[in-house]
Amino acid sequence: MTKASDSSQSTLLKDLRLYIKLLSILLRSGLRKSQGARKYLSDMRRFTEAGGVVTHFYPILDEYKEQAGTATGHYFHQDLLVASLIHDAKPKRHIDVGSRVDGFVAHVAAFRNIEVLDFRPLLSCGHKQIKFMQADLMSLDSQLYEITDSLSCLHAIEHFGLGRYGDPVNPDGHLEGFINLHKMLKPDGKLYISFPIGENSVYFNAHRVFEPREILKWSKGLFKLERFDYVDDRGDLHQNQSLENVPSLTYGCGIYTMKKEA
Repeated sequence: MTKASDSSQSTLLKDLRLYIKLLSILLRSGLRKSQGARKYLSDMRRFTEAGGVVTHFYPILDEYKEQAGTATGHYFHQDLLVASLIHDAKPKRHIDVGSRVDGFVAHVAAFRNIEVLDFRPLLSCGHKQIKFMQADLMSLDSQLYEITDSLSCLHAIEHFGLGRYGDPVNPDGHLEGFINLHKMLKPDGKLYISFPIGENSVYFNAHRVFEPREILKWSKGLFKLERFDYVDDRGDLHQNQSLENVPSLTYGCGIYTMKKEA
C-alpha cells in the first residue's frame, strides 16, 4: 500500500469518525427537527466545498426561523422604560435595590452614575459608573435613611423574605422592604418599583404575585402614585394606564412610579 493510499484511508476514517460524531450530536439535539438538520448538513457541505474547514460540530438547528431578537417581556420593557424615566427626571442621586445588574442597572449606567444595593455580594464589574453596597433591605441601617431623591426596585421585592437568595425567611419581607424603601428616600423623592401582578399568590420560594392594586394598601400615607404601566401575559407593554382598567392577568408585570408623601 502506498503512502498516498495510506493518507487517503486515514483521511476517510477521520471523516467517518467526524460524521458519526455529528450524527450523535444531531440525535441528541433532536433529529425530529428534520428541516433544521437537513439545512445544517446542506450548509456544511457548501461551506466545505467552498474551502472552509470545520474543526468542531455545534449544530444550531432552528434559529434561522426566529426573529432578530426579543423585544418583549417583563425585563425588556421595565428596564428600558424605567431607565428612560430616570434619564428624563435627571435626579441628583439614583440608587437601585435588587434589580438586574446586566439589564436595568447597565441601561442606567450608560448615561449616569448608579449605586446598587443587594443582599448578595457583587464582584467588581469594572465600570466606575456602578457603585455597589451589600445590604439587607428588610433590616435597614439608619445611616441609609433619606439619602437619595431617586430609587428603583425592579422585579425584586416579590422575593424578599422567601429565602431564595439567602435572605432571612419572613412572610412580611416585602412589606418591611417597601417601608424601608420609603425611609431611604428624601421628601418628594421618586420610587420606581415593579413586581409580578395577577392574583395574590406565593410561589415558595421563587416569588410572590400581587393583585395590581395591592400596592395602594402598602403605600397609604407613604407614597402617591404618579404613573402606572404594565406588561400583560403576552409580554406586551401598556403605558400610562389606570389601575382600574387592568384586565385579569396570570403573570403580568406592574411598573409603578411613586412620589414620597411623608
